[in-house]
Amino acid sequence: MSREINLSGGEITLLKTMGLSGTPVHGKVLTGRIGGMEPAEFLDELNGLIAQGYVLSDKVSLHSMEDVQHTVFRVNASYARDLRDALHPGRRREEKSRRRRRE
Repeated sequence: MSREINLSGGEITLLKTMGLSGTPVHGKVLTGRIGGMEPAEFLDELNGLIAQGYVLSDKVSLHSMEDVQHTVFRVNASYARDLRDALHPGRRREEKSRRRRRE
């Protein structure tokens, strides 16, 4: 069951920085890697990903960059495959073909 996910440029940047493997990323590391984004845009995109359930965090509300630095994030494993497809739309997975019996 494939879901159609549409992501903005900021969301794509955040997800690529975090990685899709589901390993935890500390907020301090994440903010260090994202350097080029404005803090307000960064918080807005991150809160959007958390609200949609694509990213999980150990804190409920993130209102400042200080909150982000003391939080651990990871990509939700149940969405990882669909997010990977959304990040690389040209490389859609082929549906598994059924085995055919030779006669």
